[in-house]
Amino acid sequence: MSVCEVRHLYKEYPSFLLRDLSFSLEPGTITGFIGRNGAGKTTTIKSMLNIVHPSKGEIFYFGMPLIGNECLIKQRIGFSAGAVNYYQKKKLRDIAAVTKSFYQNWDDAAYKKYVRLFSLNENKALCELSEGMKVKCNLLLALSHHAEILILDEPTSGLDPFSRDELTDLFGMLKEHGVAIFFSTHITSDLEKCADHIVYIRNGQIVLSDTKQNFCDRLGKSGETLEQMMLRLEKEARDDEADL
Repeated sequence: MSVCEVRHLYKEYPSFLLRDLSFSLEPGTITGFIGRNGAGKTTTIKSMLNIVHPSKGEIFYFGMPLIGNECLIKQRIGFSAGAVNYYQKKKLRDIAAVTKSFYQNWDDAAYKKYVRLFSLNENKALCELSEGMKVKCNLLLALSHHAEILILDEPTSGLDPFSRDELTDLFGMLKEHGVAIFFSTHITSDLEKCADHIVYIRNGQIVLSDTKQNFCDRLGKSGETLEQMMLRLEKEARDDEADL
């Protein structure tokens, strides 16, 4: 059974339309969500979490509709949107203590493990941390309650190459334990290293959702890296729009 299904999702704004998005996420897989700025990635993710309300469509987790089961579902998923940007004067240990109160499955041992893994200092206030360390703080909170699916908006933003490498290694470890990971990114090398599937969105519509291998076979040219492929596809799309 899919851990998440997005079915015919629409979200209408005055100047933007998310149109008929459908895809699914399977246990123990890593799915990269790609597209240029403004393509609809963050709107999609916020819709998947009911932070914004879709105009049409349905979202299911673990076979249950999100609407009507939101509190139960959110006990089983983790979310991170880049760096922590709230409670800047609070220490990490205090933020964790508040977050812990919301999750029945919070695991202090897992929390301590990720504190060590990310080399975080619990006694530091967020305003004392670099942007990269704030990203790690957000991931720490998302990982400490045994989430079965992680939905991450630009999780590697602001991280140095070594920290990004650590994070993608962590994704691989979580995948082996059956966790589904869905993350948006502009850093295609991260996808080449760890992604099993790719969902590619352009102008509010999915261009292709497939395994990484099929994705490259269908849209790529011989010898292209994923980054070269994406640059070419976006340039071709821009040129086609200019000709209309």
